Amino acid sequence: MNKLYPQGNRWLAQVQEEIIDPDRPIIDPHHHLWKNGLGFDYLLDELWQDTESGHNIEKTVFIECHAFYDHEKPRHLCSTGETKAIAGIAKESHLNNTGNAKIAGLISHVDLRLAGNAVELLREAITLHQTESDGLLRGFRHSGAFDKNPDQFFITPRAPSHLYGKKSFRKGLRILADLSLSYDTWHYHFQNKEFFDLARAIPECTMILDHFGTPLGVGNYAGCRDEIFHQWQQDIKDISRCENVYAKLGGLAMPDNGFGWHHRDLPPDSDEFVEEQQRYYLHTIECFGPERCMFESNFPVDRFSLSYHVVWNGFKKMVADFSEADKHAMFYGTAEKVYRLTD
Repeated sequence: MNKLYPQGNRWLAQVQEEIIDPDRPIIDPHHHLWKNGLGFDYLLDELWQDTESGHNIEKTVFIECHAFYDHEKPRHLCSTGETKAIAGIAKESHLNNTGNAKIAGLISHVDLRLAGNAVELLREAITLHQTESDGLLRGFRHSGAFDKNPDQFFITPRAPSHLYGKKSFRKGLRILADLSLSYDTWHYHFQNKEFFDLARAIPECTMILDHFGTPLGVGNYAGCRDEIFHQWQQDIKDISRCENVYAKLGGLAMPDNGFGWHHRDLPPDSDEFVEEQQRYYLHTIECFGPERCMFESNFPVDRFSLSYHVVWNGFKKMVADFSEADKHAMFYGTAEKVYRLTD
């Protein structure tokens, strides 16, 4: 079955649930927007269809996804086209009075390796991102995801090998820290040790670990879930010792995680979602503490596997026994603090 839009909407609509704790304020700190990305549009109307599906999503943060690039600009400035486009969409999200979620911050992309031999170009790019963002820029993501066999994945990794160890890249991170800009990271589970070394080396930079370090379950990693989980547990524990690192709780329903839900005739409900993935969430919360954790949707990528209201119902079920203060931190407060989203 083809799960792309509009077929995907009909597929997801097969599972409907009563919304748990519908009044709880939520910041979704990780979603994407694009035109014809992965074969379909996901713009403000599509985002609102998801955020208005029952949960109280007040604010969101856009995360770069190589969309809307301006290829007429020099290479180091192409990504500013994405920042400008998203700033315009964010402005539109603030013009309505219907209570829809507002895009309150954005994370852009810049090539941090420019700090090695072209630091002037890096600073030029950062400055233009700041200008084009209309005050919404909070940081950058330069993904480190790399594998020797990139064609085995649904989303092709773009990074070179051992990016986190490159001196030029680390120099770029220090520039971000000097500017009070954060760094979002995306990589695979076997790169968690490299990220741990990076986080220890640059404690002055606020870093956000996306998607649990992406435990893989396809291609060469299919059938290795428990073995990968065992090593992943220790890696997450080690990374949590770096107080400059915050953890995003989500993004485990991507096709590359290997749960295979996107191939089924019926998508999972929140109970199955919790049963299959809760151990990743609870371990990370135990290691980092709720004050350094934030739930994320990673939509529309995770939308290939399950619907938005099911995702957030699952999150709420996972932490049903936590205190009100801890819940507020994970659903709202940590994201508000890290991404500086106070009005």
